[in-house]
Amino acid sequence: MTLIKICGLRRYEDIYYSNEFLPDYVGFIFAKSKRQVTKEFARELGNILDPRIKKVGVFVNGLPEEVINTVDFCALDCIQLHGQETIDYIKNLKHLILKRNMNLEIWKSFRIRNMDSLEEMKNFEDNDIDGFLLDTYVEGSHGGTGKSFDWDIASQARKFGKIILAGGLNSENVKDAIKKVNPIAVDVSSGVETNGFKDREKIKAFINNVREKHDHA
Repeated sequence: MTLIKICGLRRYEDIYYSNEFLPDYVGFIFAKSKRQVTKEFARELGNILDPRIKKVGVFVNGLPEEVINTVDFCALDCIQLHGQETIDYIKNLKHLILKRNMNLEIWKSFRIRNMDSLEEMKNFEDNDIDGFLLDTYVEGSHGGTGKSFDWDIASQARKFGKIILAGGLNSENVKDAIKKVNPIAVDVSSGVETNGFKDREKIKAFINNVREKHDHA
C-alpha cells in the first residue's frame, strides 16, 4: 500500500481533516514558505494530531543543531531535507540523532529537471537516508509549486532507494503516478488546496483515490 503525506499543515482545520481521513504522514514546514509555521504552533497542532499519523518537519539548509532542537520540541518522527544538504551534513545530523537517542527517518529531497538530476542521487547511499523525495525543479523554489515532472524519470530513480513522489499530484492524477512510479509514498500540498488553504473534500478524494476507496454517498 502506498503511504500518503499531506504537507504544509498550518491551521487547526488542517489537523481536523487529517484526523478524519488519516494520512500516514503530515508535514510541517519550518523553512521560509507561505506555509511556514513556527515550532511553537507546530507543537500545538501536533498535540491534537491523531497519534497514528507521523509528523514530518520540512527544513531547508538549517543548522543541524537547530533542526534537531525543533524535532525534539515538536516530537517529530521524520526530517525532510529540502535544500542543498550534503552527505556530510546528513552524517552530522545522524550523529546528533544518535547522541540524543532518537528514532527518526531522514528524507532527502531532489528537485527533478531531467535525467541528469538523478546523478546527484547516486552520492547518497541507501544507508544515509530513508527515502528520496522527488519534487519538480522550479527556479527559485524549494517545492510546493503544484507542478509535476516526467514520471518516467522518477521510475528510473527507484534503483537508488525508496522514492517519495511529490510535485503536482492531485486526486485526478495520483493513481497514474503510482502505477508508473510505484513509490513508497506520495506527497501532496497544493493539490489538496483551494485558494491556498487545505480543502477537506480534496484531501478526502486524494486519500480515497490512493487507497482506492470510493464514496457512493
